[in-house]
Amino acid sequence: MPLNNPFAAPDFDMQDIRGSQYELMNPVQTILRWEGFGYLLVACAVYQSLGHSWWQFFAWFFLPDIAILVYVFANARVGMWAYNLTHSSVGAAAVGLAGVVLQWPLCWQISLIWFAHIGFDRALGYGLKFPLGFRVTHLGVLKGMVDKS
Repeated sequence: MPLNNPFAAPDFDMQDIRGSQYELMNPVQTILRWEGFGYLLVACAVYQSLGHSWWQFFAWFFLPDIAILVYVFANARVGMWAYNLTHSSVGAAAVGLAGVVLQWPLCWQISLIWFAHIGFDRALGYGLKFPLGFRVTHLGVLKGMVDKS
């Protein structure tokens, strides 16, 4: 798949990024996965320090994954948008900022749960999606992806 990048060489494609020279795991993927684990730990630590309910944390933790159902009931492009909107830290940061500005602790709680979920997914290797399908992410291609070349 050719990259849509004006700075990339014209013959550069995704195979060059996930080439065999990295064997089991690309070093950048490792860093990004540890970064996700850091999101999870920091979000949980702040959540604990603010004294929010852990029952509510676990009840709402997987809510962003409802976007996965869009892949089932729609096409890959719509599924990609739904997943990426619910799994980008931009939304979680906006909700947290609104909580700080408006002094709404519920927004802080939502933001921390959301950040923790994003970190959890990234630590497991689930990244933001490309329109090629659920398994093609910014962290690489998940196991089970059939190579269509």
